[in-house]
Amino acid sequence: VVSLAVSAPRHAKVSVLGAAGGIGQPLSLLLKQSTLISELALYDVANTVGVAADLSHIESAAQVKGYVGDSQLEECLQGSKIVIIPAGVPRKPGMTRDDLFNINAGIAMTLAEAASKACPDAMMCIISNPVNSTVPIASEIYKKNGVFDPRKMFGVTTLDVVRANTFISELKGTPVTQTQCPVIGGHAGITILPLLSQVEPSCEFTDEERAALTVRIQNAGTEVVEAKAGGGSATLSMAYAGARFAFALLQAMNGAKNVVECSYVESDVTDDLQFFSSPLLLGPNGIENNLGIGTLIDYEQQKLEEMKPELAGSIAKGVKFANQ
Repeated sequence: VVSLAVSAPRHAKVSVLGAAGGIGQPLSLLLKQSTLISELALYDVANTVGVAADLSHIESAAQVKGYVGDSQLEECLQGSKIVIIPAGVPRKPGMTRDDLFNINAGIAMTLAEAASKACPDAMMCIISNPVNSTVPIASEIYKKNGVFDPRKMFGVTTLDVVRANTFISELKGTPVTQTQCPVIGGHAGITILPLLSQVEPSCEFTDEERAALTVRIQNAGTEVVEAKAGGGSATLSMAYAGARFAFALLQAMNGAKNVVECSYVESDVTDDLQFFSSPLLLGPNGIENNLGIGTLIDYEQQKLEEMKPELAGSIAKGVKFANQ
């Protein structure tokens, strides 16, 4: 796991769009600790000046500035090396990720449009749900504007990996910081497929354990929504996961080798899904190599086939939205 603060050249401007929200604030706090970030640009429709003032008092190198509203969005983005988008409305009890679609899809499209013009070469990290659709939306906008680089467009699925690692460690007693489970597919419900057969260190699972653990990882977001009982969704763990992914990108951009993270990207790993999450080797320009999904056991292969119609539908929905 990439640590929160690592020593390397400090030069990157990172923009957080949706920085005053439930994910955006703790995400920005974690990013402020990194020595890899020289400038932290925080954007939202309200309250970012206060968030930026608060964070600016922290004794770390990154300079923090808040930007509010459409008129300041371009300035926020200019010169950014990484753009992270947690903007949008959170899930409430009883809501599916698709219930969020019409609101968050429009937000994602607007922000992607701005970023494609202001900082087209930046790494784009999308947290806004439904990720299965918002990443295709952003990709379509970048394609329309002639600046799409599939190496630099990411759907942040890191929280699925973080949860898998945690739950496996709890169940099997493996050291949590050393437990690594690839999670493939998408970022909602049955499209989330933890590859428990590929966990390191290697663990044995009964059929019952495998099924129960898979379902828990898939439904972990709902677990938090219900536990918060109307008080929000998974914001703190998502902020941690978003920061972990951003630090991995920053390390790779600074020349670190063997940086691997799962992410939802344009992909040819499967024959029939244009976007898919799998382990990626990261480098200075984003994705250096898609490492694919390896050899699946029968249970995982079956679950992969079962998810395909839902994931394909979410992708098509996003592409259609961006082109209507």
